[in-house]
Amino acid sequence: MIPESFMWGAAMAANQCEGAYLEDGKGLSVVDLLPDAAHGRWDMLYHPEKYLKEKLAFYPSHEAIDFYHRYEEDLKLLAGMGIRAFRTSISWPRIFPKGDDREPNEKGLEFYDRLFDACHRYGMEPVVTLCHFDTPYALTEKYGAWKSPKAIDAYCHYCETVMKRYKGKVRWWITFNEINMITHIPFLGGGLLMEGEENPRQIMYQAAHHQLVAGARATKLAHEIDPENRVGCMLAAGSFYPYSCRPEDVMASVQKNHENYFFIDVQSRGAYPSYTHRMFEENQVTLKVTEEEKELLRENTADFVAFSYYSSRLIGTGEEVSKNVVDGNAVATLRNPYLPITEWGRQIDPIGLRITMNELYDRYQKPLFIVENGLGCEDIPGEDGSICDDYRIDYTKQHIIQMKEAMKDGVECLGYLPWGTIDLVSAGGGEMKKRYGFIYVDRDNEGKGTMERSPKKSYYWYRKVVASNAEELD
Repeated sequence: MIPESFMWGAAMAANQCEGAYLEDGKGLSVVDLLPDAAHGRWDMLYHPEKYLKEKLAFYPSHEAIDFYHRYEEDLKLLAGMGIRAFRTSISWPRIFPKGDDREPNEKGLEFYDRLFDACHRYGMEPVVTLCHFDTPYALTEKYGAWKSPKAIDAYCHYCETVMKRYKGKVRWWITFNEINMITHIPFLGGGLLMEGEENPRQIMYQAAHHQLVAGARATKLAHEIDPENRVGCMLAAGSFYPYSCRPEDVMASVQKNHENYFFIDVQSRGAYPSYTHRMFEENQVTLKVTEEEKELLRENTADFVAFSYYSSRLIGTGEEVSKNVVDGNAVATLRNPYLPITEWGRQIDPIGLRITMNELYDRYQKPLFIVENGLGCEDIPGEDGSICDDYRIDYTKQHIIQMKEAMKDGVECLGYLPWGTIDLVSAGGGEMKKRYGFIYVDRDNEGKGTMERSPKKSYYWYRKVVASNAEELD
């Protein structure tokens, strides 16, 4: 049922694992300015201006898990699970420190040469995200990052540079990580500072348009540089359920799903959907869109739809209903009484993955690619150092079961790349305590520890899953 070509793998991101934040000529990214959980990281995501002038003692991404120096060791551990694909990202400011430099930083290019060569040596296909929450901060200072159409040219120059450099080494590309996050966490999603803006939604949606145009140009470039390239769009997925069968609740879920999907509607169908006309009008948004941009979007749609899935979401109407809000991967959601919930407030809904996959495939009829899915929780080593993370095994198992059900439903799915795989710095809280990996990293929230890697129980379980093509899940 699952084809032999299915890409079982692992997923990470440069800004959460590499460290070496200014080494070998790298410039600052927006993530490099985010503090740790103790200094209000979530608050910083929504109100970055309050923190940018502070000089804190500890920024988690500055060292992260030192993947920059330990990638060989880490890839060898991943290969020990038999994985066939490795999702990572290229740090844009590692290649162009100021974002729009004329010439690239050769030492940065050489690092990814070594990384992708090592991937192939260990039998892993690189799946590379071009911008994973790491817009160069110099672009924010210079012209507001994605507020300006100048970011399009800078991004495309960067894309052309790395696509030519790694031709034959990288065939799978993702233009932007969770592109819909720019309207939820604009600083992380697009380097946007919103203080003083009279109409924040106008700014966010215009910036999103610039990213959509940039993604279409990058897709065109990728296909011109190498016809073998496959380019995907990506969203933070998770269907909005209606709180009840009240028509008002059902309509609210339709509208919330529209807000989430319109980015991928553009990238997969080639035009803004009709429902955005009302959505923009009611939010006093007037996009500046040229005829040339419309043609570019129409003619350069994505080859596949990649997505992250951690949980479904819930929306309802009425004052009482709206009080009980929890985390939904940076998207507010109501508490679903039928779902268990993690320590960090994320609800667990494996069947929601099947629902989401069916909705996406029915909507786009393009291959799907699960490039993030995982359980963030605290792992406490036993006296012998071992970690018995049965909770993570159960979470992953139940989601794989539902992925298989969706494929039986007729959904085409290219692969499954669980998030983290090796413990890394969480994007939201800047924590190490919130762990996703099958491989433990000895590092705590204060940046202390040996950095030693050690497989958890889930590591050996996932190895059996991959070897059996998910026939063995116990």
